[in-house]
Amino acid sequence: MVSKKKRDRRANFEKQRLLDPEKLEKKKKKQRKRIVFGIVSGVLLCAIILFTAFEIIRTVGKSSLQSRAEAAAPDLAPVMAKPTQEEETVWQEGWVKYHDRIYVYNEEIITFLFMGIDKNSETEKVAEGTNGGQADALFLVVLNPKDKTVKIIGINRNTMADVDIYSEEGAYVTTRKAQIAVQHGFGNGVEESCEYQKKAVSKLFYHLPIHGYAAVNMSAIPAINDAVGGVDVTVLEDLGARDPALVKGAEVHLMGKTAFWYVKYRDTSVFGSADMRLDRQKQYLNAFIQAAKKAVGEDISVAIDLYQTAAPMMVTDISLDETVYLAPMILDYRFGGEDSFYMLEGKTVMGEKFEEFYADEEALYEMILEIFYEPKEPEKQSDAGNGD
Repeated sequence: MVSKKKRDRRANFEKQRLLDPEKLEKKKKKQRKRIVFGIVSGVLLCAIILFTAFEIIRTVGKSSLQSRAEAAAPDLAPVMAKPTQEEETVWQEGWVKYHDRIYVYNEEIITFLFMGIDKNSETEKVAEGTNGGQADALFLVVLNPKDKTVKIIGINRNTMADVDIYSEEGAYVTTRKAQIAVQHGFGNGVEESCEYQKKAVSKLFYHLPIHGYAAVNMSAIPAINDAVGGVDVTVLEDLGARDPALVKGAEVHLMGKTAFWYVKYRDTSVFGSADMRLDRQKQYLNAFIQAAKKAVGEDISVAIDLYQTAAPMMVTDISLDETVYLAPMILDYRFGGEDSFYMLEGKTVMGEKFEEFYADEEALYEMILEIFYEPKEPEKQSDAGNGD
């Protein structure tokens, strides 16, 4: 049954519609404006709340990334030139001098270590010992917010470096020179092994701050490759023994297992095979980045597919808030192909049992200065007190 209040309201409405329709229409317009204003205000409020939450998460992510590095800047003191007495009066912590020029570390830079692990399965925890899998591919990815660029440094897996040795019980034993790739083999095969590898690479680069890592088992290559529609390369060396399509000089659209062999395979009976494979990995990674950028540009969901595809075969310490901070940065950053790709310079020799790569220390030092530091501008001379 309709209440008396509703009946009266309906009667008044009918009366007003008959006696003063213009006034009624104006009243309706005001009501509609209030409703629209309320909806718009609600949408704007939600947008502000979401934007604020997003920015808070990004801020937390940035702070988290910066705080996770073990050092604030590389320690180049052992190899830098000595400042003059005049320079010492204004010298600041973190400055380095090289060829009569002073350099300042770019604290805004964010550096990640990417590892390709010699395992053909999903990631799994293993018993302490040497079964964690070797890092057959090592790349440092450097994001520079100042000039919005991405630079990549390729590291030879046979680079002789300080490697920490651990017992089968997980206890530290000693540190000795060995191929840097073996460092990941110690530990539990997941986070612990990654931390060991990150520490070894950081020490090689004079304790360079590394803000995060991602270790991907080589078994993920076919799925990751295919997720961006495949990669085009000109084959650098004859790998027909593994795939008939991989003939030197052939232009190939890598898909599935063919991509796996191109990135992973090397003939260990051939001297310098690790160096040649690193050249292929550099070429492939450069082409993959271009293919991925194109695929993501056409369909943003490809980025999610890539992450989900790699997840079962990947170990990473990059959290959700850090990902939210990084995602818009990476889409906006420039990668200049070959000009943005650096390789650790040095020489490969035959050791007692295995190949050993010795980095050129001067070239390494200069590369660190070029990528991670900025030349300090000379102080402007003051005109105060000068005579005419």
